[in-house]
Amino acid sequence: MKKQMTLTSVIVTVVLFLDKSQCYRIERYPLLMPDVKPNIPELYLCTPVKMNTTSSYYIVGFEPNATMNTAHHMILYGCKKPGAAKPVWNCGEMSQSASDLDAAGPCSEGSEILYAWARDAPDLILPEGVGFKVGGDSPIDYLVLQVHYAHIEHFKGGKTDDSGIFLRYTEEPMSKLAGVFVLGTAGGIPARKSEKMETACTLKEQKTIHPFAYRTHTHSLGKVVAGYVIRNNSWVELGKRDPLTPQMFYPVHNNMSIVKGDTLAARCTMLSNRDRWTSIGSTGEDEMCNFYLMYYVDSGEPLDVKYCFSEGPPTYYWRSAGLVNIPDIEASSL
Repeated sequence: MKKQMTLTSVIVTVVLFLDKSQCYRIERYPLLMPDVKPNIPELYLCTPVKMNTTSSYYIVGFEPNATMNTAHHMILYGCKKPGAAKPVWNCGEMSQSASDLDAAGPCSEGSEILYAWARDAPDLILPEGVGFKVGGDSPIDYLVLQVHYAHIEHFKGGKTDDSGIFLRYTEEPMSKLAGVFVLGTAGGIPARKSEKMETACTLKEQKTIHPFAYRTHTHSLGKVVAGYVIRNNSWVELGKRDPLTPQMFYPVHNNMSIVKGDTLAARCTMLSNRDRWTSIGSTGEDEMCNFYLMYYVDSGEPLDVKYCFSEGPPTYYWRSAGLVNIPDIEASSL
């Protein structure tokens, strides 16, 4: 790889004082697209940075360097191995042959999402003492930035792009390790109808997680996205938003610890004004239904399972999965 995350790559240093007796240094690393020129609409591009595997780093903040006029959305992946041994590659779910770049997924091994951005969302700073552990003895040997370029009008006339993320990180070990759990669905939305896209998974690991932020994501048909934790058939709202507002990470609505046996659930309420079926997919003509839950653990490692996806409508619904006491009206209204 052409880039490696080391202390020599630092461009800004900030000192944060945690209390009267302790301080640690925050570094700032630019993970940016290397002046790419997207040449086809709906293009997904990825670029990697290799971690220094002799040192552990703790990411404590994310500063997006992008606007929605240029980038539809960005996702930061942690990988054991990147999808390609290239400085840039085509990493869309449905690779387009019109691109002259090699095509592969963001990761070829050990994929997890650390951060996502869309719709001019602002910076995200993690709570004190919380960080994403990367490099060293962590399972993350590479960070991969994915940028979705839905439109290319901005790049006519030879313009290039350096969209990306400035990572705030430290080598000071964090007492609380962060993770992201992503809920989503497959399925589709009928023409000229409303549809509820739902998913749910029960936590099976002997771990306690503490959610502190959530993010919603759909394309243009999303009206409400809601996430819950279910315990003893009682539903507690973790977050709910109009997904067409800035798609940043917002503080969770209830600071409830989640343990083995609890169920995490999410619903995207969609409304189609189209004369055709709309499937889940990667382009603006498709849809997505995602609820991101950012959390930390007090001790040990974050969850081994990172994702919860269902088949979605018309195959899967909360009721068909046996869930009861569903807050049906609340989950689809703001």
